[in-house]
Amino acid sequence: MKANGVHMYTIAYDLRTLRGSSLLLLSILICLPSLAPAQEAAALRPPATPLIAHDPYFSIWSMSDQLTDQPTRHWTGSEQPLTGLIRIDGKVRRFMGTSPRGTAPIEALAQTSRKLTPTRTIYSFAGEGIQLDLTFLTPALPGDMDVLARPVTYLLFDIRSSDRAAHRVRLYLDASGLLAVDNNAQQAMWSRHRIGNLEIARLGSVEQRMLTRSGDNLRIDWGYFYLATPAPAATLGIRSRGRAGYLPTLELPVSHDLENPEPGERQGAFIALAMDAEVPAEGAVSRYALAAYDDIYSLEYFRRPIRPYWRRNRATAETLLAEAVRDLPELKRRCEQFDAELTGDLVRAGGPPYAAVASLAFRQTLAAHKLAADLDGTALHFSKENFSNGCIGTVDVIYPAAPFFLLFNPRLLEAQLRPVLDYARSGKWKWPFAPHDLGQYPLANGQVYGGAEESEDNQMPVEESGNMLLLLGALTRIQGNADFSRPYWPIITRWAEYLAEKGLDPENQLCTDDFAGHLAHNTNLSIKAILGLGAYARVAESLGHAEAAEKYLRLAKELAARWPAMARDGDHYRLAFDRPGTWSQKYNLVWDRLLGLNLFSADIARQEMAFYLQRQNRYGLPLDNRADYTKLDWILWTATLAENPADFAALVTPVYRFLQETRDRVPMTDWYMTSEGTQRGFQARSVVGGVFIRLLADAPLWKKWASAQRR
Repeated sequence: MKANGVHMYTIAYDLRTLRGSSLLLLSILICLPSLAPAQEAAALRPPATPLIAHDPYFSIWSMSDQLTDQPTRHWTGSEQPLTGLIRIDGKVRRFMGTSPRGTAPIEALAQTSRKLTPTRTIYSFAGEGIQLDLTFLTPALPGDMDVLARPVTYLLFDIRSSDRAAHRVRLYLDASGLLAVDNNAQQAMWSRHRIGNLEIARLGSVEQRMLTRSGDNLRIDWGYFYLATPAPAATLGIRSRGRAGYLPTLELPVSHDLENPEPGERQGAFIALAMDAEVPAEGAVSRYALAAYDDIYSLEYFRRPIRPYWRRNRATAETLLAEAVRDLPELKRRCEQFDAELTGDLVRAGGPPYAAVASLAFRQTLAAHKLAADLDGTALHFSKENFSNGCIGTVDVIYPAAPFFLLFNPRLLEAQLRPVLDYARSGKWKWPFAPHDLGQYPLANGQVYGGAEESEDNQMPVEESGNMLLLLGALTRIQGNADFSRPYWPIITRWAEYLAEKGLDPENQLCTDDFAGHLAHNTNLSIKAILGLGAYARVAESLGHAEAAEKYLRLAKELAARWPAMARDGDHYRLAFDRPGTWSQKYNLVWDRLLGLNLFSADIARQEMAFYLQRQNRYGLPLDNRADYTKLDWILWTATLAENPADFAALVTPVYRFLQETRDRVPMTDWYMTSEGTQRGFQARSVVGGVFIRLLADAPLWKKWASAQRR
């Protein structure tokens, strides 16, 4: 409902369910027009702020409220310092990063604001008579895969006088060699280049250990990081000792170091650039720089090194940077338009707090993937299980993130499923159910989880088979055909047969929530299997397999009719069929509505929703009765079962509150404690793309965004 044009989702929730006047006041304030206009996301203090977010290796964040309070960091928390200084009429001030080691403290400009949109992070600073607006613009436009694949973020500087006087300024950026190595025991080197009017400084590891290891808490140690800006500008490569000599004044040395740092010299290598500007008494002056990373080869795919997608047509680092400069004005316009339109749709669909959560999740979702190209140029899109086990192409990570890609570009979901399907029908995979993963990032050479390719121990047979069938069914629904599934018909039929035999009452096995351990007779997993059979029937129908479609749709209806009596526990439904007095989020049920299957009675979701609203803690609905923790993505799926905006907001508002109040300053975690608001595990994972599932529940919105892809 609305009042005076303002969405009243949160107010309705708190009047019914929150206790305590202070909590009620806080929740009402979230919805006041002065704080959250109808077409804007609610203000949010993010746990960590994305600055440069492209892929699992090129991902730099601020993990403090003030951009100058800490060094910038990789999503893992390791320092990857970017330092920003500005000289204003001779006075040097800091706007990014901490005061460099070995120098006298450099005073920070006062940060006056920070704003996040899906594709931009915008900081404002004030001091010494000027206002500085710094925008990190990442053209993360999912519908334009050529642009999306470019590992380039723009740093846009807009400077204006705040005292009606003219000012002379010098903008300075530098980057530590830690951006191009895994750890500070490795040595980095620099070089300087010029392409046309573009001044370029480059960092890279000396050893260039390309695709030689895999793991989770790792950073890239091959390829090259670039800072670039149009002339006139100065660039340099320098050792930390030389850097300390000029930072207090920004009077750059006439000659630069020719020798690279000695091994083990902490933060020894730096590249830098400087730009001068005359700020008029009225109006603004603008400058920009590019931060880019060329990994040359991105991944190993069944023992073959493969290129990033942007390199598939023999593009080079030179063409990457030149095209990025050429396209900046148009990309800036497109990103601003994209952000405004998407934010408006998010607010209308779920309210300002929901829009804030989704906006923060947007770039993180994409940055946990790598878009690469097979030898023939076919797009391959690989996820990484950040701070879990580092697996690549994990099916039960693809599944929760899939709403993002189903919404913005189904071709990107195809590019994630294609490697899984090709692996499953290869001789390497011999089991009658879908695989869990393709290896450990960045080596996609075959499953490593559980029993891997050797045994059925600790596999997720019902989970992954159900996931794959549901996602293929979702692609069929939004694309209006099952052409993508056609070449894989025999293998997906094999999975449907497995679910027909094992899915209704699953054996003691793992599901995607494997941190909770094995569980037999899992009712939510049973729902997935039943809906997976229904999705398979839809695929079969689209491919002209009428007999299979009729058979499996009939079976799915029969199993769905049996499920309530097996799972009912008074006013709700159990965690496991054989465990009275238990409960769990039935988040998988959302696909019954999204795919138009209508296998389960609507009363089940209605009854569960009423039960959930009585089980929430301050920071959200627990995953089930066994523990206090929850999964952020599953809460949004569960909320999408709601039949009215108030109930949806009732489940989303505590998630927003968690992000606003948590003490854990990390890129959005999806696994946290609902009473204390503390991280339980995981961070920077792609699964937060699942928060966009609410837009899939609005068929016109889903169609609008999915059809907006450019190429």
